[in-house]
Order: sequence, then structure tokens, then C-alpha cells
Amino acid sequence: MIVAKRLIQKAVHHHHHQLDLQRGNLKSTDLDLQIAVHYGIPSTASLLAFDSIQRLLAVATLDGRIKVIGGDGIEGLLISAKQLPYKSIEFLENRGFLIGITNENDIEVWNLESRCLACCLRWDSNITAFSVINGSYLMLIGDEYGLMSVVKYVVEDSKLLRLPYHIVSDHLKEAAGFPSVDHQPIVGVLPQPCSSGNRVLIAYVNGLIILWDFYEARILFVGGGKDLQLKDGSVDSQRGADTNLQENASYNHLQGKEISALCWASSNGSILAVGYVDGDILFWKTSTGSSVGGQQNEPSGSSVVKLQLSSSERRLPVIVLHWSASNRSSNDCDGQLFIYGGDEIGSEEVLTVLNLEWSSGMGTVKCKGRMDLTLAGSFADMILLPSAGSTRGNHKAAVFVLTNPGQLYLYDDASLSVLLSQQEKEKSACALEFPAVVPMVDPPMTMAKLTALPIGGNSSKVLSEMASVKTRGTTPAQASDTKWPLTGGVPVHLSSTEQRGVERVYIAGYQDGSVRIWNASYPFLSLICILEGKVDGLQVASFNAPISNVDFCSLTSNLAVGNEHGLVQIYNLNGSSNERGFHLVTEAKHEVLDLPHKEGPHCKAVFSLLNSPICALQYANSGAKLAVGFECGKVAVLDMSSLSVLFFTDCVSSSSSPVISVTWKNCGSIESLVKSPKETNIVANHAEEVMFVLTKDALLNIIDGGSGSMMNSHPWRPKKRSIAISMYVIEENNTSVSTSTNGKDLEEANQDVAINKDQPVDETAPLGANLHCSKRDSLSGIAVSGERLMDSHILVCYEDSMRLYNTKSVIQGSNKSIFKVKHSKPCCWTSTLRKDEKVCGLILLFQTGAIEIRSFPDLELVKESSLMSILRWNYKASMEKKMGSDNGQITLANGCELAFVSLLSGENGFRIPDSLPCLHDKVLAAAADAAISFSSNQKKKQGIKPGILAGIVKGFKSGKAEQTTDATPTPQSNFSHLENIFSKPPFSDSSPAVTDSQEAVELNIDDIEIDESPLPIGTSSQEVKNIKKEKGTEREQLLGKADDIKPRLRTPEEIMAQYRKAGDASSVAAHARNKLVERQEKLERISRRTAELQNGAEDFASLANELVKAMENRKWWQV
Repeated sequence: MIVAKRLIQKAVHHHHHQLDLQRGNLKSTDLDLQIAVHYGIPSTASLLAFDSIQRLLAVATLDGRIKVIGGDGIEGLLISAKQLPYKSIEFLENRGFLIGITNENDIEVWNLESRCLACCLRWDSNITAFSVINGSYLMLIGDEYGLMSVVKYVVEDSKLLRLPYHIVSDHLKEAAGFPSVDHQPIVGVLPQPCSSGNRVLIAYVNGLIILWDFYEARILFVGGGKDLQLKDGSVDSQRGADTNLQENASYNHLQGKEISALCWASSNGSILAVGYVDGDILFWKTSTGSSVGGQQNEPSGSSVVKLQLSSSERRLPVIVLHWSASNRSSNDCDGQLFIYGGDEIGSEEVLTVLNLEWSSGMGTVKCKGRMDLTLAGSFADMILLPSAGSTRGNHKAAVFVLTNPGQLYLYDDASLSVLLSQQEKEKSACALEFPAVVPMVDPPMTMAKLTALPIGGNSSKVLSEMASVKTRGTTPAQASDTKWPLTGGVPVHLSSTEQRGVERVYIAGYQDGSVRIWNASYPFLSLICILEGKVDGLQVASFNAPISNVDFCSLTSNLAVGNEHGLVQIYNLNGSSNERGFHLVTEAKHEVLDLPHKEGPHCKAVFSLLNSPICALQYANSGAKLAVGFECGKVAVLDMSSLSVLFFTDCVSSSSSPVISVTWKNCGSIESLVKSPKETNIVANHAEEVMFVLTKDALLNIIDGGSGSMMNSHPWRPKKRSIAISMYVIEENNTSVSTSTNGKDLEEANQDVAINKDQPVDETAPLGANLHCSKRDSLSGIAVSGERLMDSHILVCYEDSMRLYNTKSVIQGSNKSIFKVKHSKPCCWTSTLRKDEKVCGLILLFQTGAIEIRSFPDLELVKESSLMSILRWNYKASMEKKMGSDNGQITLANGCELAFVSLLSGENGFRIPDSLPCLHDKVLAAAADAAISFSSNQKKKQGIKPGILAGIVKGFKSGKAEQTTDATPTPQSNFSHLENIFSKPPFSDSSPAVTDSQEAVELNIDDIEIDESPLPIGTSSQEVKNIKKEKGTEREQLLGKADDIKPRLRTPEEIMAQYRKAGDASSVAAHARNKLVERQEKLERISRRTAELQNGAEDFASLANELVKAMENRKWWQV
């Protein structure tokens, strides 16, 4: 009974110990997977948008993402809740908002300052056209039923408001004289330039084009849908550059000619370029054509000009049209037309640029040059970038071209002008590729690693000094002299108290043998240095081989770099080192060369031992030794003090399987550990450091770190043969983890070494002296007792499973696991997850793109996710080679994209949002608005004459006059009249052209017009007739219509009946006197209001001047 009781107690104790071991403390609430850093353009990029004031570029994708790019490495990623393509994006220019239209017709408004979705409105029909009235919060939407609607974004309420104003296609068609039974979709809504948003061009898919005036509520121009005389011409590969596009006149029937693209082809909105499905391009002159009141345009040879890129009968549809004004233009119509499509079917995919020149009377147009730009990939989109601060006489513009997959190229105006002047048609323009902050493709990245540094440590100080030399976030220097046009965003300037040195570095190796190091302490990466992979004065063939692995020792600031040809390079990142000799170590000899020494990081040794790719690199805890694992299965240990080879092991695997993991552990003596009860004849080994070496075929060897002898008699292997992925040696107190996952994970060597703060490490002294000092002054020393090692656990991850072992059992040869988990899909990458400096979980990536987070030590599933749900990525082969992790952060690379993902909800290692750059510059926005308002006021002051009161009264009588052509952006306050118009339907009144003058009007300085401006020069005879007709209508309303307009003598009875009021003479006189008093009071109020407005204008002008002076040193005003 006593023996049985003891056995039961022992079993219960063992069971409780197992329960304690298996109980993890990681919960789902502890996890919050967020993208902290994102660089690069997604491969699914499809659309472009540009804010010409803020100098920001937006790139929309086919999977619900929008990439916003500014200057100085400032980038932001906006992710929609739905993985849907965007079919349109536009900035609310200078307002800090971005509008996106999804394929499900969701209108999304993104706040650039907070980088979040402000609001979303689901449209009830298919949106086929979208445009923003420049400088306002007003948007025009065309749908599949031919309905044009107006939407306003209300900033105060953060919502989209659908205004009552809408135009039905039936009303326009009837007014234009083209009644139609079916509803034609709208394919374009373009606000007319220089109209302050008062006019819009509405294009229907069947070819009908209508220019509509919001203020006058009438049609100004109608094109398409009828027989017109066209001036034909062609610009094909056989024709010369000086081609006249008006050679042959013919009648063409345009009924049913479907529109596929359109753009304004003049700076004043007088010419419209329209591309069609059949490959034709027509230039419509909206200034000469007219169709009002149901009257059609008369056939005119000067109203339309046709252009063809090819004489072939089968041509591609015109997909994209953009126009840029010429720098040396004598009128508003000369410029370059950018065309994608319209060429012969089967021809090479090119972007065509035509240099067009119109005659003085706008009767003829000539093509002075043609250029076909060969694209690096399939075309996705293009956009023009007017230069910042461009004026009416300076239209220099750059061109962004987006190709698949996610490649962005810049063509500047200077290079395009030179190429257009050349005679050859097909030219290879010198395009400037998007300067990635972290290069991913050019050159190709082969591996990457994320490494945390001890705060205040020597390596942090060294790298901080190196980083201070580099400009924060600057992009790599360009080979050409072209200035990158994106300068938007506000960089973060951290104070000296906020800057805590370099806490984290991102190290990437490339196919050309180079290595780049970035400061990854904040949510923006700044380049620290580039190691070119060569030594001046030394020629080694393997220097330019692809990098396969790196490891950084934070204690000594040494970086080990291994490549696929078996070459190991040792870099000293401490530029103040006095080391002069360069060590070249091969399998046969060890040479010390006297090479020129340069300041900064330099290579101090090269080891060329085997012609086998290096799969694992791991510094020992002290940094005095470096373990090198080769693909052939051998392991070499290098002495970092003498820069020599300590020993070489034979293949640790009988099958020469690659070494994938090397882990150093410190111990005093493990002779009692290696003696299992069954093996009493093993020789006792005394070692301070041992290596756990894992090969891909899951064989584990324990090697003496000093002599290279095997500590176990035979390699340990699991019960079931499997493909190993990674290995972790985790101590019982759970305060540290030693690991090397294919050389990707960092062993924080400095955490196991206690250094006296009063005796800093001398980098110029021999490494052994420093280590001896550290051992002598440290209380705990560098050794870890055998008992502490015995109480640790080994976690081995395989492709098909994951198993936790007791270290003591593994050393003694037992392959019995404490806990195991089988995978339903192949695993390709793992990493530990720490919380409060303790290992609390494990993150796993599978070849399907799935992600699992499991708790430690029980390995229970806590959270499931995927690359698609987080980043909208699909898994690609060898993606795990470019993954890294540290302290709750993982880095991933895919194509041209790089992402840092934070895992823990309570951690904020990047200090977001305090250290996050802002995508919207509010100071720049205020300065731009002030400058625009000041310019507008200056123009009005130049036309002021003495008749101020008369002008005000005239403004009350006639309301707003027709807008003159002006290229200056309109300040937001000038759109109040449009908002008033859009507050009610356009056809609610029987006579929309007539306004009610008796409504109470609040006078605004933007509504004051001093003296009536003369009619525009380009006013057509029909418009003059309409003006005369309206004046006649006013006379008829006042005096009544009469057949005989000659004056006649009326009788006293007629006069009394017309003017006599009820009551006696005194009441009539009193009534007249009251009327005069009321008029006098009204005039006085007007006079006072005028004085107030004038004072306000002067104050605002002075404020604008101050803001302009304050902004002179900012980048937007330097252009």
C-alpha cells in the first residue's frame, strides 16, 4: 500500500508538471496583426491619380488597395475592406482626401492625414464616369442609365451627401434635338477648363457630346450623333512627321460611333479630343459649334478634325487620351497628345506621342512630330504631372506611365521634347524608374533579416553615427539629372529626447553581391550604408555571387556575409577601427595583405573555404566565434580574434544534407548530460560553448565549440523522417531563445553578456581582451550552468509537424517529444513570438499563404490568418528566404513590395502615430489657398473703377456674369454659387434660364463684379442673338408685349387706371416717401457692406502675403 501510494503521488506530481508545462499565456486579445511599414508599388496596380499642389501620387490596385507616394521616402498604404478593383480614383486636390470608386460602385473617401476611411457611400447604379470639380468638394457622377448626379463631401460630418441636382439624358437629348428611346450610359464627365466648375462636358457611349452650363441651365454645344463634314487625315508609320491632318474632306456618318476615351485638347477648353472604339480620334471645336433650343449644328468643315494613327481598316480602340500644352505655344491649343491604342491590331504595344500645331484661325492642324514609346510591360495607366507652380506661359509637364506588374516610369518634358524633334518614329526614351526606398528587383533581393539592437549599446551608437551622415529617407541617387517630381508629405522630425539611437536594423542581401542596411527603428526606413561586395585592390571572382545569408554581432559591430559560392566576408561597421591588415583565408593558405584603408564600414577578412552555398551563419554569444554551415553538410568555426579557421567538421549528415540551423549555448560542463544510462563508456568532455547543428534531413548534432568534436556518439533524429525547417533552444525561465532559422533569426548575444557600464568596450583593443574583461567583471559571467541547459527545451519545426523536446532527453539520445502538432499543409517558415521579453508563442507560414499563431509551450492554436487577408498577397516560392522577425515584428517581401507586420496589440515598437510621416501638408494647403485667393483679389483690383456702387447694384440686377477663361485654380469659397445651384433639381422650374431676383442675397466679395465686362471675343453670333433675345424678354416682362412698339398718346383714364392707387393724395405721398426711405436704407447697407468687404479683402491679402513669405523656403515654392 505504501509503495502504491508513493507511485500515485509521483504520477500526480508528474501530471501537474506536464499541465504547467503545456499551459500557455498567449491569448487572441494579445494579437493585432497590423501593417506598420509598407514600401513599393503593388504588382496589381492599375490606376493613377495626382495632386498637383500637394505633389502626391496615388496608385490604385485590382485588389482593393491604394498606394500613396510622396517625397523623401514617404509612402502610405490604404486597404479597403473589400478585395475589389478600383475603376476610378481622384484627389480632392489640396484638401487632404482621396476618392475611390470600386467595382461594386462604392464611393470611398480616404482621409490622408489619418490614413483611414472617412466614409463610404454605396451607389444604386453602375457608375460609368466620375470627375471632381477642381478645388472643391463637389463630384460629378455618370451612370449606366445616362443620369448625371452631383455628390458633395461634407468634411464636418465626414459623409457624402447626394445633392438634388441631376441631369437625365432624355432632357438633354430633347433639348439638343436628338430624342432617343433607350438610355445611353455616360462615358465621361469633364469640367471645362477655365470655367470655375460652371460647365461640364457630358459624353455618352453612342457618341453624343454635350457641353452643359450649370449656371445658365442650358446647352452650349452639341457634337456627334449626326452627319458632319470631317477634315480627314492620318498619322501612320509611313507618313512623315509634318503631316497635315486636313488633307481630304469627306462626309461621315457618326451615328452609333462609340466613344472609348476623351480629354480636353486645349488649355481654355475650346477643343475636345475624343477617341472611338474603331480607332478614330476626332477633335471637336466646342467654341464654334452651338446647339441651343433644339437647333442642330449646321454641317461645317471647321467644326471637326479626324485623326488616324494607322491607315489599316482593323485598328485597336483608343483606350487613353491625354493632352499637354506646348511650352512654346502661341495659342491655347498647341501641344502633345498622348495616345494608347488606335494603332493596327497586332502591332507592338506602344504609347504614341504626337506634337500637334494648330493654325492661327484654328482651321488646320499639323502633326509636327510623332514618337512611339516602347513599354517595358503591358500598359496599365498614365497621368500627366504639371510642374509645381506652373503658370499659363509655362506648361512643362512630366508623364508617369504605369505598366504591369507594378512598374512606374517617369518621362520628363525635356527628354520628350528632344525625342519628338528627331526624325525616327520609334525611339527608346530614357525613362526614369521609380526610385524604391528598398530595392527589390533592381538589383534582385535574395535574402533579408531583421535585427534588434540593445538600446544604448555600442552597435546602436555606431550605427546611429553612420545614419546621421545619410539624409533621412532619401531615395537612391538617380543616374540622370531629372528631378523626381513627387515631393509631398510631411517628414517626421523627432526631437533629441525622442531619438533613442538605432534600435532595429533591416539587412538585405542582393544578387549582385551587395548588402544594404537600413535603420528600421521607425515606420520609415532610412539607409545607413551600402556594402558593394568588393575590396579595393583585390580581385576575387566570387565577390559578386548572390548573397545567401548574413549575421550581425551587436557586441562587436561585425557583420558576416555569406554567398552562394561559399565565400564569407567579415565587415567591421565601426569606421574608427585602426585595423590595417586585410585577411584572405582559403583552404590552403592564410594571407595578410596591406590594402588601402577607407573610413566607414570596410571588409577586414574574406574566407573562401568551400565552393558550396552558405546556408547558416551564427555568431557565438560572445561574438568571438562564427559558425558557418554549408549546403554540403559541413560546418566551419572561425576565430574572430585572429581571423582564422578554428576547425572544420566532416559532414554532420551521412546524406550530406544542408545545414539549416546552428545554435550556440554556453555551459560549464555537460559530461553528466551526455552519459545516458545505456552509454557509460562515453568520454567526458569539458566545453564552455557547444553548438546544436540541425540539418535539413532533421539530424541534430551537438558539437564542442572549442575543438569540434562530437558531444553525442551519434546524431539525434526524430522517430519519423521529416524535412526540418527550424530549431529553437528555449530556456526554462523563458527569458531568452537561441535560434537560427536558416540563418534568419537573431541570437541576441549581448543579453547573455554582462558588461560593466563604467568600462566601455574598446573597439581598438583585441577582441580577446575585451571578452576577458567582460568575464572578470561580470557577476554571472558568460557561462550557463549545465543544470540551466538541462532544464531548457528544444523546439523543432518540420514541414509536416512541430515537436517540443526536453534538451536533456535530446542530449541523451531520446526522441520522445513532450508535445507535437501535425500540420495539414506544408510549413515553410517559423519564428518565435515574445512578450515582455519572454517567449509566448510561435508564428508559422505555410506554402498555401496561411498563417498560424500558436502559444508556447502548449502549441495551441490562438489565431489564424493569411497573407491574402493581411497584405493581399499570394505565397510565392522562396518567399521565406526574404522573411525576418524580431520582437513581435515580421518582415516580408513580394515582388516590388516590402512590408513590416506588427503582431502584438500591446506593443508599439515603431511608436505609431507619433513617428508616422503625414501624407497631407496642412501648412502647404493653407499657403496655396491664400496664394490663389490673393491672386484672384489682385486681378479684381486691377479692374476697379470709380463706379463701385453702380457695379454692385448691377451685380444685384444681373447676377453672375459668364465666367471668363482663367487657368488659376478657384478658391473653395467661390463654389458657394454652385452649391446653391446644386441644392435643387435643374429642371424644376418651367423656365430654368430665368432666376428669381427677389430672393434675399447675402453679398460676398467673390460675387461682386465691378462694371460689366465686355463680351468675350469668341462669342458666337448665336450667343449674341440669345443675349438680345433675353433683353427683349425682360422689356416684355416690364412693359408688356405690344405689336406696335412706337410711343402713342394715352388718355387720362388709361393713365389713372395704370398708376392710381387706392386712398387719398396724402396716403399716396406717404407711400412714396416710405419707398424712398427704404431704398435709401438699402443703399446705405450696401455701402457699409462694401466697405467691410473691401477691408476684409485687404486683411486677407496681407495675410496671404505673410503666408507666402513664410512658405518661401518650403519645397513647393522653390520650383
